[in-house]
Amino acid sequence: MRSFSELQQLFTAALEEQVIRREPTGLYEPVNYMMALGGKRIRPVMAMMACELFGGEASDALPAALAVETFHNFTLMHDDIMDEAPLRRGQQTVHMRYGVSQGILSGDLMLIRSYAFLAEYANSELYRGLMNALNDAAVKVCEGQQWDMAFEADASVTITDYLRMIEYKTAALLASALEMGALAGGAPVAEARKLYEFGRLLGIAFQLLDDLLDSFGDPLKFGKKVGGDIARNKKTFLYLKALELADASQKSELEHLYSSETIDESAKIRQVLQIFSALGIPEVTRSLIDDYQNLAFSQLQAVEVPGKRKERLRELAAILGGREH
Repeated sequence: MRSFSELQQLFTAALEEQVIRREPTGLYEPVNYMMALGGKRIRPVMAMMACELFGGEASDALPAALAVETFHNFTLMHDDIMDEAPLRRGQQTVHMRYGVSQGILSGDLMLIRSYAFLAEYANSELYRGLMNALNDAAVKVCEGQQWDMAFEADASVTITDYLRMIEYKTAALLASALEMGALAGGAPVAEARKLYEFGRLLGIAFQLLDDLLDSFGDPLKFGKKVGGDIARNKKTFLYLKALELADASQKSELEHLYSSETIDESAKIRQVLQIFSALGIPEVTRSLIDDYQNLAFSQLQAVEVPGKRKERLRELAAILGGREH
């Protein structure tokens, strides 16, 4: 099996061939801009790794990988609009650069293109399996996004609610990328589902780390404004765990900070982070991330292929767990 960097280069070359050069440029330029912003390309590379895991060629998974990455970036484009986010990967978001209406329309086109890539598979059974996997992820992403938005005004959100939300909003697509790659590589459905579970658990760990970095990461490495979740009153695991561990005074202050509309944003972020640190929230969050990673590794271990073939996925999972951006 090839390394992450080798597959990343293969995918990047394939992606560059998908640059759209046609009219109207107002529709297509934002798509090209969004897809060129970079990112780690984790989902498409995992799809190709999963394909090679079962003896397929990475190129067999390229249409599925392109579908997954295009769909992922479509969700980010619309998510940025809903969050009114100014930056994505250290650059202007699409709606800030081209306008909200353009971001919506060009995002719709990206959704259509993601399904068009799957039409390249001539085998009808494989095509149905890939479509079902992407559709399942797409519905879950929408459900997860709705929960995420609703949670901002819901004072009764629990940690269980939050973990379900990130499973749907973030982990489902990563899990489906692995499942789709496995199917493209000829994996039995039952084995592809084991990889789905590996990805689901890894995806939860991935989002928990993203939440941790949003509060305590280096903004130069993270590519987004640190404290953005706090500024938007997002009830992440960090906030919910802090409420659980806080004494009466700390809990009252946290709830006030998350409900006040007059406090200066920088002061709000600073005060919330001070409470998080005092309660040991970074360490508690890191421990939960490790727990989910270990569960993910147990699912990978259960996949019935030679152990040596799994090493690249193990290495990638370990890297994701230690990332700083």
